[in-house]
Amino acid sequence: MHQHYSDEEGEEASLQNTGPDIHVHVTTTSNTQEVNPSSQETTDKKMTLEEVKRAGRAERQKKRDERRRQQSDSDSESEYLVGKLAEITLTVKEPDEVEGTGLIYDERMLRHKNLWDENYPENPSRISTAFQRCCDLCLVERCFRLEAQHSTEDMILLQHSQELIEKLKQTTEMNVEGLKAESIKYDSVYFNEWTFECSLLALGSTVELMEQILKRKVRNGMALVRPPGHHAMENEFCGFCLFNNVAIAAKHALDNLKLKKILIIDWDVHHGQATQQMFYDNPRVLYFSIHRYEFGKFWPNLRESDYDFIGEGKGMGYNINVPLNQTGMADQDYLAVFHQILMPVAFEFNPELVLVSAGFDSALGDPKGQMGVTPATFAHLTHKVMSLAQGRVAVILEGGYCVKSLSESAALTLRTLLGDPCPRIPPAQEPCDSITESILNVIKVVRPYWKCLQYQGFTSDPCPYEEVNQLPPKADVKFVTEENKPLSYPECLEPTRVEEYYEEDRKYSPIIERLIARTDLSKAQNRTCIAFDEGMRAHSSKSSYYHPEAPDRITRIFDKHAEWGLTQRCTRVETRMATEAELTLVHSSAYVEEVKSFEEKNPFELQKLERKFQSIYLCRDSYFCSRMAAGFVLDVVDNVMTGQSQNGVAIVRPPGHHAECTKAMGFCFFNNIAIAAKYAQSKYNVKKILIVDWDIHHGNGTQRQFYDDPSVLFISLHRFDRGSFYPATPEGQSTMVGEGEGTGYNVNIPWNNGPMGDSEYIAAFQQIVMPIAYEFGPELVLVSAGFDAALGDPLGNYLVTPIGYGHMTHMLSSLANGKVILALEGGYHLVAISNSMAMCTSILLGDACPHLPYSKPNDSAVECIRNVLDVQKEHWKSLKFRVNIKTDEETQKDQSSTESQRSLEDDEIKKIHEMAEKLSNIQVIEDSENPREDIVVPKGEETPEKSTKEIVDEIKGQSQEVSCEGADKSDVKGEDGEDQASVCGGGMGVQGAEGGIQPPQQGSVLSANDVLQQLEAQGHTQMYAVTPLPWCPHLETVTPLPQGGISTTAPCQDCGDVSENWICLVCYKVYCSRFVNEHMLMHGVMETHLMCLSFSDISVWCYGCDHYVDNVALFAAKNAAHCHKFGCPLPSPQARQ
Repeated sequence: MHQHYSDEEGEEASLQNTGPDIHVHVTTTSNTQEVNPSSQETTDKKMTLEEVKRAGRAERQKKRDERRRQQSDSDSESEYLVGKLAEITLTVKEPDEVEGTGLIYDERMLRHKNLWDENYPENPSRISTAFQRCCDLCLVERCFRLEAQHSTEDMILLQHSQELIEKLKQTTEMNVEGLKAESIKYDSVYFNEWTFECSLLALGSTVELMEQILKRKVRNGMALVRPPGHHAMENEFCGFCLFNNVAIAAKHALDNLKLKKILIIDWDVHHGQATQQMFYDNPRVLYFSIHRYEFGKFWPNLRESDYDFIGEGKGMGYNINVPLNQTGMADQDYLAVFHQILMPVAFEFNPELVLVSAGFDSALGDPKGQMGVTPATFAHLTHKVMSLAQGRVAVILEGGYCVKSLSESAALTLRTLLGDPCPRIPPAQEPCDSITESILNVIKVVRPYWKCLQYQGFTSDPCPYEEVNQLPPKADVKFVTEENKPLSYPECLEPTRVEEYYEEDRKYSPIIERLIARTDLSKAQNRTCIAFDEGMRAHSSKSSYYHPEAPDRITRIFDKHAEWGLTQRCTRVETRMATEAELTLVHSSAYVEEVKSFEEKNPFELQKLERKFQSIYLCRDSYFCSRMAAGFVLDVVDNVMTGQSQNGVAIVRPPGHHAECTKAMGFCFFNNIAIAAKYAQSKYNVKKILIVDWDIHHGNGTQRQFYDDPSVLFISLHRFDRGSFYPATPEGQSTMVGEGEGTGYNVNIPWNNGPMGDSEYIAAFQQIVMPIAYEFGPELVLVSAGFDAALGDPLGNYLVTPIGYGHMTHMLSSLANGKVILALEGGYHLVAISNSMAMCTSILLGDACPHLPYSKPNDSAVECIRNVLDVQKEHWKSLKFRVNIKTDEETQKDQSSTESQRSLEDDEIKKIHEMAEKLSNIQVIEDSENPREDIVVPKGEETPEKSTKEIVDEIKGQSQEVSCEGADKSDVKGEDGEDQASVCGGGMGVQGAEGGIQPPQQGSVLSANDVLQQLEAQGHTQMYAVTPLPWCPHLETVTPLPQGGISTTAPCQDCGDVSENWICLVCYKVYCSRFVNEHMLMHGVMETHLMCLSFSDISVWCYGCDHYVDNVALFAAKNAAHCHKFGCPLPSPQARQ
C-alpha cells in the first residue's frame, strides 16, 4: 500500500505545516490489482502508510514529552475535579478468555422413581430425555462434563434439620408398604430405596457446579438433576422435593465461600415457597419468582406466594413474587416480566452469582403449568441473565412434566449457555392485561426499595387496570395454612389419570413438533468477522492536524483489538469498494458524482468547496475512503447474511449516519448503515431490519431515509439538549415517530440536561429499546456504533463506559438469531473509542459481560424515558406499562421513609455525578512508562471494587474546598451575585476547549488530591492535571483587539445562540461552544484560526497545540472580556506574580 504526493501538494503541506495531502493506491488482500485506478501517478515522493503512521506517533509522543516537561517545571500545583472515577475509567482490562460451560448429568439419578405408579409425572425420563436431546444437538460434547458428587450431611444441615435427614435415610430400608406409609405424610412426595442417594447426588451436583463456576473452572453451567428441590422446607418434604438444592448451594456460597450477593431466579410454574422462606429476611439474597397463582387457587395455595410478600426486616424488598393469575401466559408475558422488573432490579442488585431454579413446567404443553412459553424463549431468558454476575450463571433443573417441551427447553437453555445465538422467535404480541396487572402490582409494592422502578406515574389517581387499585387477598380464596393443612395426603397413592395427560399430549405434541421444526438453530461457521483497512486513513484534514475526525481513530481501535487478541479470533473480510450502483441505493446519482469530483480538484479548490458543507473537510481521497467505508460495511453484511459469520464489526471511516440523500454533513459523506440496510433488503430479501444508533449525535440522515418505511425500525439515543446540540434540528425530538406506513417505526430517545452515562443508557434499553425490538422481531440488526457518548469524548461530554457499551451489545445480540453488525460512526477520544469498540467486539465473540456498577439514572433521563414511553406506547403494545399507579397515603409514607434513609447517599452521589460532567474536559495524559492496561491483579488477590458512596465515606473527613495554588483566591461574583467557578493558572478552568464552567456546588467539595490518593490506592494509574502552556507557537497569530473591544454577550454568528460562546482571537468572530452547536470548533478547524477565548471562564484554548495557554500576550484580550463580563479588570500579570 503506497501513498503518492504531488509537487503542488507537497509545497502546500510545507506552507501549512499540517502534513501532506495523501493520495492512496490500495491493493487487495491478494495484492493483485489496484482498487483505486483513478488516482494520479506519483512523480517524485513515496511513503508507505505505515511510515506515516510511525512518524505521526513519534511526533505525538514528542509533544506529550514536552507537555510533561512543562508541567514538571511549573511552580504551581494544578488540581482538577474528578467525578465518578471510583467506578469507571477510560481504560479497561483485557477480557478473560471464554472458560466454557459445565454440565452435570448422572444416570444414577434415574433410580429415583415411583414404585406404585409408573405414569407418575415426576419420573426418570424427565432428565434422560433432556440429556438425549442435548446429545442430539451435539451440545454435550461441547461442554465440560463435571462429575456428580454426593452431598455431605454438613451441607444439608445448612438449610434442613437433622431430623429430616434421618427420615430420608430410613427410606432406604423400607419395603413398598412402608414407603407408601411414609409418602402419604407429605404433599406430593414419594420414596423408594434409592431416593436418599439420588437426593444426595442432586444436591451434591448442584453445589459442585456452583463451586466450579466460582473457581472460574467454567463460566456457567447446567445441572440436569432430580429430585427437584425448591419446595423442600427446613423440616418437611414437599412437592416432589427432598432437599432444597438451590437454597443450600446459595447458603454455602454465602457462609463458606464468602459471597455477598446472590440472585435466585425461580421460573418454575410453581412458587418455590421453601426457598422464599429460607431467605425471607436476608438482604444478601434476592429471590425472584414467576409462578402460576390464580389469586391463590393454584398449588401450593399459599397466601405468601402473592406479590405483597416482599421480605421482612433487613430483607424487605429482596423477595419479589410475580403471580400469574391466569393460564395461557406466553412468550410476550414472560419477556415483559424480565424487561419491566427482573433485569432492572437485577442490574441494581448487582449479584456475584446467579442461580436459576429452572422449572420448565411453564413451557407449552405442560399439563401442570398450562402456560404457553415456547422452548426458544427460555434461550432468550437465559441470555438476558447471562449479562449479570460476569456470566456466572448456574441453571439447576426443577420441574417440567411434558417431556417433549421440557427436553427442548432444557437443550436450548444449555445451547445459550454455550454461547450459541438465541433462536429468532416471532414478534412479541401484546402482553395480556392479567400480566400487566401483576407487573404493576409488583412495582407498586417494591418501588420504595428499588431506584430503577420509576417509570410509572405514582399519584392519587386510580390506575386504568382495576386490579392494581385493589389489595390482596380475594375474599373467596381459601389458603393452606399450618392450622388447616391435611394431616395426610393419601391421594399420592392414587394412580395418575393418564387419560388427562394423553389428551394434553395429543393436543400439544403436534404443535410442539411444528414449533421445533420451525425453530432455526443454524449457526455460522465463524463467530465474528471484522473489517479494517489502513487505506481509510487517507481521508484527512489539510486545514488542521488536530481535526477530531482523524485517521488515528480507526488504527487505534484496530490496534486495541490486536492487543486484546480479538483480531486473531475474528475472520477478516476482504477490502472492497462500494459500487456507484450501491451508493445510489440511498444517495442521488448527481450527489455521488459530486463527491467523486473531489478526486480531480486541487487543495485550494477543495478548501473553498468545504464552505458549501456543514462540518465537513475535503481531500482528494475523501471519495475513495468513503467508498471503501461503505464497501466494508456491505462486505460484513454479505459475510453475515451468507452464514460465514454470526455477527460482524466494521472499523470504518469516514462515518455515515448524518449523510443525507443529496448532502454531506457532520463528517459524513455516504450513509454506510442506510446503504447496508437497503443492500440487505435488495440482495437478501430481508424484510425487517432494526437500526440502533447510539452515536451521541442524532442520525438525521438515517432517519430521513427510512422515515416512512415500516420495514426498518430506527431507534436513536442521542444528546438533544432541546434541539441545541448538533445537528440541532427538531428531527431528533421524541415526537418524530415516522409518517405514513412508517408511523411508529422511528423512535428517538433525546437526552436533555446531561451528562448521561451507563445507568441512563441501560435504563433506556430496558424500558424502550428491547421491548420494542422484541415486538418488531428483526431479521438483521445494524448498529450505528458511534462512541462519542463515551467517557472522555471531547465532543460528547457524556459518561458511557466501555463496559456500558458491552452490555448494550449483549442485549442486542439476542435478536435476529444473533445477526448483529456494528459499524463505527463517531467517537473522538482515542482511548475511549479503542476500548469501547474492542469491548463490543469481545461481547460479540461470546466473552462475558464485565461487572457494571449501578447508579440511579438522573432525573432528566427518567423524564426523557417517560416522555418517549408516552409517545411510543400509542404504537407499541409492549410499552403499555407506562400508566399511573394509585399510591395510598400509607404507601406514600413508607416510600418517603425509605427514600429519606437513602437521601444522604443520593445527595452525595448526585454531587459527584454533577462534578463528573467536567471529567470529559480534563486532559488525561497517558503515562507510557506505566500504562493502565499493564496493571494486573494476581488471581485470588483482587481488590474489591468500591462504590462512589464508599469512596465518599472514606474521604469525607478529609474533604475540603477545591483550590488552585498560584491563582487569584479572591471570590469572583457574576452579574447575578452567584459565585463563579474557580480559575486556575491565570484563567484556566477545568473544562476543556469550548466547555463552560458550572457554578460550584454548595457545601463540602472534595479535594482533587484526596480523590486521586484514593484512586491510586486502588491501583489506578497516575494522571496529570491540565496545566496551561506558558507559551505556544500559535501566539503570533493573535491579532490586536478590535476598536469596539469584546462583548461577552455577543451571539454566535452562525446560530444566534448566547448561552455559551467563544471568541476567535484571530478574526474576533463569536461562535458557540461544542455544548451548543460546535460552531467555534468548526470555525477553528476550517479557517485554521487556532486561538479562541471562552466567555464562560475567560480561558484561552489553542487548537493547534490541543491545550490551554496562559501567556502575557493574551492578557489584553482576557482583560477586555473580564471587564465586560464582571465590570472590573484582571490583576496585572506582574501583580499575579
